[in-house]
Amino acid sequence: MYLATTGRRDAPPRPAGARRRVPGTVLVLGTVSLVTDVSSEMVTAVLPLYLVLGLGLSPLQFGLLDGLTTGATALVRLLGGVGADRGGRHKQVAGLGYALSACSRLGLLLAGGATGWIAGALAVDRLGKGVRTAPRDALITLHSPPEDLGRAFGTHRAMDTTGALLGPLAAFALLWATAETYETVFAVSFCVGAFGVLVWLLLVPGRPRDPGRPGDPGEPRHSGGQQAPARPRDDRDTRPKAPAAPRARGGLLAVPRSPAYRRIVLCAALLGAATVGDSFLYLLLQRRLDLDAAWFPFLPLGAAAVYLLLAVPAGRLADRIGRRRPLLYGHGALLLAYGLLLAPVPGAAALVGVLVLLGVFYAATDGVLMALTGPFLTGGRQAGGLAVVQTAQALARLGAAVAFGAVWTASGPETALVAALLALAAALACAARLLPAGPTREGSST
Repeated sequence: MYLATTGRRDAPPRPAGARRRVPGTVLVLGTVSLVTDVSSEMVTAVLPLYLVLGLGLSPLQFGLLDGLTTGATALVRLLGGVGADRGGRHKQVAGLGYALSACSRLGLLLAGGATGWIAGALAVDRLGKGVRTAPRDALITLHSPPEDLGRAFGTHRAMDTTGALLGPLAAFALLWATAETYETVFAVSFCVGAFGVLVWLLLVPGRPRDPGRPGDPGEPRHSGGQQAPARPRDDRDTRPKAPAAPRARGGLLAVPRSPAYRRIVLCAALLGAATVGDSFLYLLLQRRLDLDAAWFPFLPLGAAAVYLLLAVPAGRLADRIGRRRPLLYGHGALLLAYGLLLAPVPGAAALVGVLVLLGVFYAATDGVLMALTGPFLTGGRQAGGLAVVQTAQALARLGAAVAFGAVWTASGPETALVAALLALAAALACAARLLPAGPTREGSST
């Protein structure tokens, strides 16, 4: 099995013990994600409470809405990934996604209390997220050495989560200052999102002028034939340059056929099908603790804080020991969270434990899954290959949200949670046998 490298192939080897730095492009991408998440979370922090307790949606209806807004854009994820790979248009396609998400805030200004309009605005936001996610993650892969992908993705996800922490705080500060005028929150959210788009356009590097030039970073090596020698790099040139992205051919069906890659896609779907949406877990906590509605929107902040603290260490650990084990351990943390919600423990212990375990779950799985996948993708297929994994996971989570809401509505929350716990245990057992280990800093694994 081959492992396609995705970092700088013509750079000299890094001396042993040298300090590893996160590439500047990754930091810029993290900044855009931070700003965009502030905009997004300003709006979404109160939606579960508003829809279920305010508008009176049933758990099944909420499950449909929550699942559809995250999973129904699966085709868009695929098209966005394939479109970005064709000619290396990662910046343009991802920028379109960020712009769509920013414009969705204007739709919320017109929605009022109409559930259909709210769902439409959320769908546009998720549409933008679906378009941008794979090209953005492909840029992280292209601009980072393969052995440091866990660190790069961990840094990006930590910056992204900082926005998730700041967004709800900003939203409730605005609500407090404006006597609960939601239109003000939507307007400010749009302005913040538009600023993120501006940062993307100005600071994210585009394609080099001559992507076919031999020796450019990111150009794939061929197994046969002569290869032009790499030209020496001028270390004084500090301007950001995007790696050359080979033109993808053959459409979506030409994504890598590596058995290891196929196993990753299968495991992402299996684990996603047993993953209960965060909003359901927060609603379960609210019911168990009889938590005052005013405190409900702050529940995601606890999990986000843990995620922020652990994202970079988890990524570095994954680079060191292989990315398979952290991914499994993260889902094991989610399994413990399900069990804690069912266990007869004090309410405060359940609250702290579930939020900590949920943060551990995201820190050990979100960026780590992309870092595990990246080295198995051939040159020119990064965005499309990542999009397939993300789509499999999103569709599975859509089904999980609908199924969980249906079982809750028919048989109660405890029955639904027991079913989810058993499903996740079975999915973990399968993933433990199927997942490839991926490369480590010490060498490559199968």
